[in-house]
Amino acid sequence: MSPLAEVAGRPSSRADLQVLFFVRFLRAVGFGFSAVLIGLYFQDRNVTPLEIGIVLAVGFAAAALTGLVSANAQGRFGRRRTLAATGVLMMICGIVLAFATSYWLFMLAALTGMLGVAGTDTGPFLSVEQAVLTDATTAAGRNRAFGRYSLTGALAGAAGGLLASFGSDVPRIQALFVLYAVIGLATAGLPLLLSPAIEGETGAPTFGNLKPLIGLSALFGIDSFGSGLVARSILAYWLHLKFGATPAVLGPTFAAMQLLGALAFELAGRLADRIGLINTMVFTHLPSNLMLVIFPFLPGLWWAIGLLIIWSAAQSMDVPARQAYVVSIVKPHERSGAVAVTGLVRGLASAAGPAITGAAIQTAALGTPFFVAGATKALYDLALYIGFRSRHAEHEVRATP
Repeated sequence: MSPLAEVAGRPSSRADLQVLFFVRFLRAVGFGFSAVLIGLYFQDRNVTPLEIGIVLAVGFAAAALTGLVSANAQGRFGRRRTLAATGVLMMICGIVLAFATSYWLFMLAALTGMLGVAGTDTGPFLSVEQAVLTDATTAAGRNRAFGRYSLTGALAGAAGGLLASFGSDVPRIQALFVLYAVIGLATAGLPLLLSPAIEGETGAPTFGNLKPLIGLSALFGIDSFGSGLVARSILAYWLHLKFGATPAVLGPTFAAMQLLGALAFELAGRLADRIGLINTMVFTHLPSNLMLVIFPFLPGLWWAIGLLIIWSAAQSMDVPARQAYVVSIVKPHERSGAVAVTGLVRGLASAAGPAITGAAIQTAALGTPFFVAGATKALYDLALYIGFRSRHAEHEVRATP
């Protein structure tokens, strides 16, 4: 039996999952090389570190805000059309990046929400895709389904990281952003192949009872503020400035990070089945945050790369657990809204990070973002465990004493 068949809830849902995962894969390839090259590309376009940080911050904020828009749009126009529209946004973003030379046009690309600065985990597509994923899987298979959803993105991101190694000069980077636009066009067409069954409840309110999400969203905001300080695009730019790392080194490095993270995603789904979603999120995430504190003290590039790869695997495991938890504490018709609301808080909190890191880089305070990120994210882990360890998702089976 195929992995998708294990978690699918009906025969037609297997075909829907195949389309959904393929769209996820294509998009993540583009995000994989964009996250590595975007900072270097802007620098070659004479954009200052602070301005780079601001563009990336706008990209984070726009990804969150457009997620809210797409959650609302899927109730009016349908999930398939809404997902197709996100592909159009990606195509527009790629075209602008490939041919623009003005800082303000780069800002326009960021406003699409499809800049891909954080890898695969932000954008207007998430609120709709994760609702579709939940509806198309069984309750028992939900944790593994989200693990494989993240796994697909990580493997594709690794392929994109390898492609980034070809971006040795501006014309080659421009060619990759043309490919980015082509990927956007493909991901605009493929969602239309999904079956009508994925549209969910018609007429049901997308944004219902937000009470279960208030405290959780606040904690996610704390974590995302720290994550924004060390976003993948920022890390690539930081390694380039501090150690002179080129795309030929950065591409394989981020590919290795994604590959090890992919293994962690698959493990996360199975681990969550055994110890619970909150325990999986905290016990895997906290060690990775402590690694950030020692990162600025590493003596050379290869030490930094080695720690980054280990860090990437450890910090990745909370992603599918977090996604499965959010969609499982609200009613089915509120799932898109729940993802959008938590994504909005996470995205806006993340948006502050790149601007602060850009300012720190410009003032040569290169270690500060890592110290703040490590402390902030560790605080989130402790607060999450204290506040939510006894609150189980609706599909989790509580162990009897």
